Amino acid sequence: MQLVIALLLGLALVIFFILKTKIQAFPALLISAIFIGLLAGMPTNEIMASISSGFGGTLSSIGIVIGLGVMMGKILEVTGGAKKMASVILKLVGIKRTEVVLLLSGWLISIPVFCDSGFVILSELAKEFSRNTKKSMVKLGCCLGAGLYLTHHLVPPTPGPLGVAAILGVDVGQLIIWGTIVSVLMMPVALIYSKYISNKLPDIIPESTSEVKFTDENLPNGLMSFLPIIVPVILILINTVSTAKGINNPIISIVGNPITAILIGTLLAIYGLTASVSRDEVVRTLEASLADAGLIICITGAGGALGSVLRTSGIGDYVANIIASSSFPPILLPMIMSSLLKLSQGSGTVAMITTASILSPMISGLGISPLITTLAICVGAQCASIINDSYFWVVTKFSGMDVKVGLKAWSTTTFVMSITGCFIVFIFSFFL
Repeated sequence: MQLVIALLLGLALVIFFILKTKIQAFPALLISAIFIGLLAGMPTNEIMASISSGFGGTLSSIGIVIGLGVMMGKILEVTGGAKKMASVILKLVGIKRTEVVLLLSGWLISIPVFCDSGFVILSELAKEFSRNTKKSMVKLGCCLGAGLYLTHHLVPPTPGPLGVAAILGVDVGQLIIWGTIVSVLMMPVALIYSKYISNKLPDIIPESTSEVKFTDENLPNGLMSFLPIIVPVILILINTVSTAKGINNPIISIVGNPITAILIGTLLAIYGLTASVSRDEVVRTLEASLADAGLIICITGAGGALGSVLRTSGIGDYVANIIASSSFPPILLPMIMSSLLKLSQGSGTVAMITTASILSPMISGLGISPLITTLAICVGAQCASIINDSYFWVVTKFSGMDVKVGLKAWSTTTFVMSITGCFIVFIFSFFL
């Protein structure tokens, strides 16, 4: 019972620090790890050794990938590569299916670009669609936001799922495949519900403006805009398939490693999209991106440290045995835990990393695969985007929604998406 109390109090401490104090998630996770270790009766030297090994072990496999992924996303953002991808999708799908265009654009662009930045980049496109088609920004904003939201939570190299994969020991290539499948299956529900809920609310049509509108002028080449995303994904998937089939090719092993693959994607972005940008500006952009990367890397490492303490203290095995001997379906645990953490503090990334850290020592005892656990955490962390989530304010303000409309439209859309994702992952758990 002492171990359960240590876990619950440690989790409560993390939430308290993030919500009520000036302490950010990174030190909050480290403090919680020390606190749990002490309550569990671990020797102090063992606690610190466990924190160090957990932090270093997690970042040894994922820290470089996160840093490179953020750099690549920043280049796509500032050079107009993200807008160009949206433009290409628009030409393929057509102006009449604007909801689908925005959903697909967001879904693709949020793989390398943070969903907050992605929405800001594409919001002018959504407004232009709204002016020309007279479709409400409630509908278009929710479709764009949903597309960005899906891959942000499910498809590496987005930092959240990438961090969960590192903590739980899941192959990145497998997560790309199954995260993509789950997100694609969730897309029709997001589209249908966005249309449904917008019909229940007043239309929001942006007024005409003299601001620069969305055009292809000064945007980079379409193929070069897609290559930084497509090439790394293909290389990682080739390596995953080769490994599964027992093919031991040293070249595939090198270029298909996530570190090398994302490095190649970053180089493609730098040299393929910045021809009209000065060297100094490119360097400044890359250096600025490291500020975002550093925070994510620290939080991911701290999550690994917390998981290491839970594993070393025996809390993981103890809780896993309790759940395994009860009638509670183990698959629901990662879903519920990540959902509650998301609702309580707002950040999907923090919710995912914290949940993975807590559950990592329990995986073997729960009887569910690390891949299914990862997917369950990722879909649970989408529930739901409310006022304590910075993305809520980005979506609502750039779409022209007030708080009341935002809660009715955007928050319920993300809730429905999360429930749908949980159902899909629950079905997958029977054969994965």
